[in-house]
Amino acid sequence: MQVVVVVYSDDRQVRADVVDALGPMLGGLEVDIREVATQAAVLAELDKKDVDCCIFDAETSPSGGMGLSKQIRDEYEDCPPVLLLVARPADSWLATWSRAEAVHPLPIDPFTLPKQVEDLVFVEEDAAA
Repeated sequence: MQVVVVVYSDDRQVRADVVDALGPMLGGLEVDIREVATQAAVLAELDKKDVDCCIFDAETSPSGGMGLSKQIRDEYEDCPPVLLLVARPADSWLATWSRAEAVHPLPIDPFTLPKQVEDLVFVEEDAAA
């Protein structure tokens, strides 16, 4: 078994920082990280119906992570949890509008990000059981 995480950002360095922070294992399970840079690629990954968590960069352009989070909540019945990466702590309140489950500040903290993702993935799995 593995954990599938979609990482959405138009910034290659942000995606690399997330990949480095998550590492190869979460909660004792192998991590399959799918890096994408476009809204269409996110939707294609979600259509596979095997995604456990999404990490969206709120600063991505032209389709920001907050708007995309709101969109997938409206369009996908079994939507995986979303963690938003925000550059400004003051933007955290927008996560409420976007219906994201968690917010993480940029730059990536390699100690707290994996714990946040584990909490989202394994809480969701417990709720589904």
